[in-house]
Amino acid sequence: MQMIKTTLTIITFILSFGTSPAQTGFFQRLGDSAATLTQQKVVYDPQYVTIDYPNGDVAQDRGVCTDVIIRAYRKMGIDLQKEVHEDMRSNFSVYPKNWGLKTTNRNIDHRRVPNLMKFFERRQAKLPVTNNAADYTPGDIVCWNLGRGLTHIGLVANKRSPDGKRYLIVHNIGAGQVLEDCLFSYTIIGHYRYGR
Repeated sequence: MQMIKTTLTIITFILSFGTSPAQTGFFQRLGDSAATLTQQKVVYDPQYVTIDYPNGDVAQDRGVCTDVIIRAYRKMGIDLQKEVHEDMRSNFSVYPKNWGLKTTNRNIDHRRVPNLMKFFERRQAKLPVTNNAADYTPGDIVCWNLGRGLTHIGLVANKRSPDGKRYLIVHNIGAGQVLEDCLFSYTIIGHYRYGR
């Protein structure tokens, strides 16, 4: 009986942390992979282009906010272009219709913030949106409403703000792939932790 109680206590203790050490390691590495993107010069360029599939990408010196997420996950061996496309193809009706599309488009679907939000939500990766900086840890994905129907996305890196109170964000809002203290600079509308 004592052994059963001890085992249950250990299981409860492990489950209370929510993620295993292996998962924590994944998210730390994801935060690091996003930070390495800031070393490459990228011009903000929202032009529609035809790209390879799977593992397609726009030119390495071009991109938008979603490309930060796509590229960080690619460094981890996860192709969000393929994963989003396959999920949209099977479940098109549940994805946003902001662009008047009647079918999927593997060149652009994964490069749209509302589609990524829906994908992460469908993968049970959604976390609470709070005003507590401690709730946003390396590897987390944050989405913002910029107003006038514009959305934005970034990834939490392993480096902290100068005052030590927040982790910095890797994002591209017009100045290329940069590391900035901007977690609460815009209205947060999504918070996700997606990995394997």
